[in-house]
Amino acid sequence: MRFVLANINHETNTFSPIPTPLSSFAIGRPDGKPVAGAEAADAYRGTNTALAAFIDLAEEANAEISLPVAGTAAPSGLVKDEAFDAMAEAVCDAVRTGCDAAFLDLHGAMVTESHDDGEGELLSRIREIAPDLPIAVALDFHANISPTMVEKATVISGYQTYPHIDTYQTGTRCGRLLLRTLRGEIMPRVVWGRLPMLTHTLCQSPARQPMKDIMDRALEAQKTGLVLDASVFGGFPMADIPYVGLTVLIIAEDNLAVAERLRNDLMGMAWERRADFVFQVEPVAVSIARAKRLKEGPIVLVDHGDNVFSGGTQDVMETVAEALSQGLTDMAVGPIWDPESVMQMIQAGVGSRVKLRLGGKTDVPSLGLKGRPLEVEGMVRRITDGLYKVTCPMDTGLILNHGLSAVLDTSDAEILVCSERMEPYDLGVFRHAGIEPTAKRYLLIKSREHFRAGFEPIARHIVLVSGPGVTSSDYRLFPFKRLPRPIYPLD
Repeated sequence: MRFVLANINHETNTFSPIPTPLSSFAIGRPDGKPVAGAEAADAYRGTNTALAAFIDLAEEANAEISLPVAGTAAPSGLVKDEAFDAMAEAVCDAVRTGCDAAFLDLHGAMVTESHDDGEGELLSRIREIAPDLPIAVALDFHANISPTMVEKATVISGYQTYPHIDTYQTGTRCGRLLLRTLRGEIMPRVVWGRLPMLTHTLCQSPARQPMKDIMDRALEAQKTGLVLDASVFGGFPMADIPYVGLTVLIIAEDNLAVAERLRNDLMGMAWERRADFVFQVEPVAVSIARAKRLKEGPIVLVDHGDNVFSGGTQDVMETVAEALSQGLTDMAVGPIWDPESVMQMIQAGVGSRVKLRLGGKTDVPSLGLKGRPLEVEGMVRRITDGLYKVTCPMDTGLILNHGLSAVLDTSDAEILVCSERMEPYDLGVFRHAGIEPTAKRYLLIKSREHFRAGFEPIARHIVLVSGPGVTSSDYRLFPFKRLPRPIYPLD
């Protein structure tokens, strides 16, 4: 047998000012192209990713592997058409040469310059070449499911955790279903539905209510064999497209009535709890003042309004400025995205004192925000290549790349400044730069939920800070125009 495997992963914030060219899927690669072939297999094999699971399943089946593209870009603005076309064509070319099945590790919330539904467009192009090809699709918990995705895929499975620590397991679930289909053991059918709910990502985690009971029931139905597979997608709310909402997707066989009842029950539970999926925003100054009164560290301050993995610019400085103005000390801060300041520190050299206009280099026209740099002074403590291996439960084994980075020591804070955007969710983000996070009183990071994978185990306290930015939890700030209306809580 011959299997086509691919990874194309992007969560598109349609309000983000950060463009997404092909090079965004190939950070650190001189040619600006995503990894492919044997090099991709070597890079992903043994990691906690759906693609790694697909590789293992293909090798177990003694199948020939074609891996035309493996590219993941940090969430940002619309994917450039030429980037999408290049990756999609690589997959389609592999399918054209002939294959028995395709296993796709996708996100489910990709929006390109020309397509609201990047994943649906990719699947449609594959179907034009191979109308009957069995296709397995592993999706992120934050996928915005479209009718085209459901129609064109054979099986779809979604992550069931947030932070996403079950990515390999999801690939295994999804891949095994397709292998059973290939062997003629099952004939999978999809039952699904979407609710008109714009849920807040801070209220979506299956580890806590209101989502916990909903996901637990889906997991139980899957575990007991009531259905073949059950996914609940919280959805990605910062996309102004028609497919946003909380989605339930069930894979069943002949027991469609049972699957439909399960779908309706899960959707009913979510709708009844819709008010609990709304995050209550608190002023930044109030959150920082509350953190200041806490006694023991590490105290993790989570600036979720400028979160990279939701499309944030990672250079909004208001929360950092407020923490410094309120007198917080013994802080580790970052990473702050500012390649210009990194180069200034590299040119000055380790041990030199520098004055920086840090961050604030990016305007956000969609929200009417102007970038405001923060003037800071301190010593260049360290310079790094920005590379480290993930050891926490999320993406375990992957090498992350912040690009050239440097640490500025202001005496009150050690601020990590990076050249490439990447959310801090593994302690290696600080440790690779010589900062021990467990020794700091305050850790001020830009994240939303993924930080819990690495930082929650060491935190004495966690304070969520509703800073400004393109990933704000105040949805009233976003000029939505294309959402399906009415939608809760906007209507």
